[in-house]
Amino acid sequence: MPVNDARSIGGPQPLPISQLLAHILSEHGGERLTLGELSARLRDRAWGGLLLTFAAINLLPLPPGVTTVTGIPLLVLTAQMAVGRSQPWFPRKLDQRGIGRETLARLIARIAPWEERIERVLKPRLCALTNHRAARVIGVISFLLSVILWLPIPLGNHAPALAMSLFALALIYRDGVLTILAGVATIASIALVSLTFAAAWWAIVELWQRVF
Repeated sequence: MPVNDARSIGGPQPLPISQLLAHILSEHGGERLTLGELSARLRDRAWGGLLLTFAAINLLPLPPGVTTVTGIPLLVLTAQMAVGRSQPWFPRKLDQRGIGRETLARLIARIAPWEERIERVLKPRLCALTNHRAARVIGVISFLLSVILWLPIPLGNHAPALAMSLFALALIYRDGVLTILAGVATIASIALVSLTFAAAWWAIVELWQRVF
């Protein structure tokens, strides 16, 4: 699986991913963009770009239970990253469902401000943490995070989504330091979700004992 190439040392700087998504959106006239089209238009940044897109969607205000739908593309994508596929692939129904124009526009508006703030400090470094082997490890970790995100755990989607977004940016910008930060965010998100789950279980046990 080729690692997403964001910028080369001494070479021209490509568009930030939020601007690239905005450019793709402006060129596409339909109401929905298939996942295959989005992957093709992202080109060599397909893995990181798709991971960022689907992870960051879960940082948007969403009705309860929607993550069981938004988490499916992440499960499919990260599983392929983990096994080292060269190009993303999606089942036909999932591919055709794609992503809505309005959803993508909301996502771009959400990520553009903070990407603009941090882009100046992102650069290729510790590239061994974003190479082919590292990308597969990131895929495994992100798959586990996707499973957590997909489960109907109250407030259990934001922390894993944030960690995966950091992993995606690390791949896009080939920034190994950001990979380390994403790893720390992963540990924190697992701890947070575990505490939330433990607190919910404790509340259920207490309620059961009081009632019965």
